[in-house]
Amino acid sequence: MKKRAFLKTSGLLLAGNSFLPMVSCSGGKHQVSRENWAGNLVYSASGLERPGGVSEVRKVLSKQNHLRVLGTRHSFNTIADTPHRQISLDAMDDLIEISAADRTVSVNGSTQYGVLASTLHEAGFALHNLASLPHISVAGACATGTHGSGDKNGNLPSVVVGMDLITANGDVVQVSEERDGDRFHGMVVHLGALGVVHRVTLKIEPTFDVCQFVYEDLPLHSLSDHFEEIFSSGYSVSLFTDWQGHRINQLWLKMRIHGMQIPRVAEDFYGATLAQNHLHPIREISPVNCTEQMGLPGPWHLRLPHFKMEFTPSSGAELQSEYFVPRERAVEAIHALYEMGAEIYPHLLISEVRSIAADQLWMSPSYGRDSIALHFTWKPDWASVQKLLPKIESRLKPFGVRPHWGKLFTLQASDLEAQYERIGDFRDLIREYDPKGKFKNDFIANHLSI
Repeated sequence: MKKRAFLKTSGLLLAGNSFLPMVSCSGGKHQVSRENWAGNLVYSASGLERPGGVSEVRKVLSKQNHLRVLGTRHSFNTIADTPHRQISLDAMDDLIEISAADRTVSVNGSTQYGVLASTLHEAGFALHNLASLPHISVAGACATGTHGSGDKNGNLPSVVVGMDLITANGDVVQVSEERDGDRFHGMVVHLGALGVVHRVTLKIEPTFDVCQFVYEDLPLHSLSDHFEEIFSSGYSVSLFTDWQGHRINQLWLKMRIHGMQIPRVAEDFYGATLAQNHLHPIREISPVNCTEQMGLPGPWHLRLPHFKMEFTPSSGAELQSEYFVPRERAVEAIHALYEMGAEIYPHLLISEVRSIAADQLWMSPSYGRDSIALHFTWKPDWASVQKLLPKIESRLKPFGVRPHWGKLFTLQASDLEAQYERIGDFRDLIREYDPKGKFKNDFIANHLSI
């Protein structure tokens, strides 16, 4: 099916039975099924707990032998699933506390980034970066190593300096970078395996403005020859491609500005042409829900995401995978994928290429190395994607590939063991904080060999 035709009919496909979820719901006849955002996963959990405060969280923990925390349901795999009970903190108040003196903000873990960002901007502050969607929760995004783009920008958890963790036995433990040092670096990207994170403290900075330009049809040879110049040309740079035709479909250039002054940009950018209209990453889709382009200045939180907060994506009609490679191997990895373009294209909606600065977080895909992330937004056909992913992963393994923890991948525990040098230390943390495996599920057991 051609891409344009698919986009027009995907809603009808999901409405019928032509797309079966990866996991079906188990339980009694009165059980209400819950799906993830994309609809590719029906949680197998027997029920959902929604406590309104810390004391209620502790009561839930005292009653349950097994539990997994559920965020905003934007993970595409079973990382948050369990055949037992799930717990969500979405009934708790956001309670956003800004410390201007410390340049930090403390917030409930279930708070969405868009809500936090708006509050920060009104108070004159900002986060260093945001992901493509502002609808994801702070704790969930940090737990899985979610990111935006920018050569000097670490992923979202890289600015976490403190957490309030409710452990398996109900203890409330406050951990921080200042107090716990390297041990804390092992706890930030925690995959939901250490406890319930009910508060997160993040570094903030003064608010700033950003403008965004889009270029079309960047020649692939220009990316190869000028990779560093292209990715360093803005505060945040994203490339969108369908792996066809030896060209990059679109280049989104987000530039940090001062005084709401629009910078002058060239019509030609290494062979790419400045777009004359607003664009969606998939050209056939209306850009109405995308953040403003054409160099129109605006606050950081209204430009760094690709999509507007007021646009609430109730269902994704898509699957997602993402792989991280060391920056110095990125050009090789990109060319390896272009060689697979004919296999990838029939199942793809669009791919995005982004840069992420190195961090110290043990289980982060960017731990210890500047990284380039290769993201795939797939048509909702798991049977086909499941066959394709091992081929992509095989192409990327020579480059030291790491997967995004919340996306779809087929890499085995042995592959992860080879790429995460602190994975043994992280397993020790799990045994310390959750000795009886209350927060353990099949995803943790299978991918961490614990």
